[in-house]
Amino acid sequence: MRNSLGLLLRRGMVGAFSLASLWAPVGPAAAAPAPPGTPAAAEAQSLPFTQRYRALRHGGIVRAANSSITCRGPVVRTAVSCPAARAGRAVANDAFDMFYIDVDSDPNTYNSSRAEVRLPAGARVSYARLYWGGNLRVGEQKPPKDNGRVLIAEPGGQYQEVLADTLVGHRAARGADAFQASADVTPLVRSSGAGAYTVAQVNVAMGHSAAGAWGGWTLMVAYEKKSEPLRHLAIWDGFDPLGRDGGRTVRMRGVKFPEGAAGRVGFVAYNGDRGRTGDSLTVSDGRGRAVPLTDGANPRDDVLNSTISEPGGTAPGRTPAYPNTLGYDSDVLDLREGLRRGGDRLDFRLASRWDAAWAGALFVAVDAKR
Repeated sequence: MRNSLGLLLRRGMVGAFSLASLWAPVGPAAAAPAPPGTPAAAEAQSLPFTQRYRALRHGGIVRAANSSITCRGPVVRTAVSCPAARAGRAVANDAFDMFYIDVDSDPNTYNSSRAEVRLPAGARVSYARLYWGGNLRVGEQKPPKDNGRVLIAEPGGQYQEVLADTLVGHRAARGADAFQASADVTPLVRSSGAGAYTVAQVNVAMGHSAAGAWGGWTLMVAYEKKSEPLRHLAIWDGFDPLGRDGGRTVRMRGVKFPEGAAGRVGFVAYNGDRGRTGDSLTVSDGRGRAVPLTDGANPRDDVLNSTISEPGGTAPGRTPAYPNTLGYDSDVLDLREGLRRGGDRLDFRLASRWDAAWAGALFVAVDAKR
């Protein structure tokens, strides 16, 4: 792929990721701007989760995602082989020497990966946001000055530079140097539509360390289409390690949905280890016990298991399509079990008992009518 821009540059305590926000009754679609006066690439050790986008409309949310780094060989005798790990064996990234994924033919990029945005025919893009992040300190130390910059190529197109348009989360902790950045890419995705997008130059480090190497990107796309159900749509983002305080909850109120409604929830998280149980995503309607969300790709007690998945299986249309991403989660799960009784409130909780993980983004799409 040609590029005229040139080279651009866990494991521990009980914790939980939380969104301390309310879903207010919705009117027109809204996207939260960057804080007034904030420099584009300014950084903060922790960013509280806030609502980035919300809408009540006929449509939905889709996403494309992939990892930016993978294994190239084990460094401990007990590790499984790299091909077996990529294929889905339960093993953590700290067992391997890690190296960049690079699927393009451009000598000016050192990492690149690809995934499809699958929009329904006739859909119009309402909002699109690109998230990227990873670990800067492994066998090498990457400079944080490049955290807020990546390249993206639309289907069949050439790379364009993307700069973070809001605060970048960046924190050194537990042996890692973790970050997440994001940018509004609505004009690009609206004009380019469905197809395979390539994201390159995610600022992640290669090599081996006890913290492991990990990183990737997710493109979330909200769309409207008159023939689809009326849905509550929302995206939140922030940057927070799964800490030691026992957990908090997202309370989405004033969101009326009928009995038996359909819905989906998607999230982005960093440095989850497959096979290390104690991770969960639950939803509650506020009137009963929280329901653990699970499917064939995400066990109820190991939801941070290094997968990029859709309900029931691996997300299609990725290059490469490794079942085990070795530290990057971008999953979409079915909400039907948590919506059976209907109501006007949903509480979400993503928790990790063992992994020193970071949470980055979450989206929800819930039917407003049946």
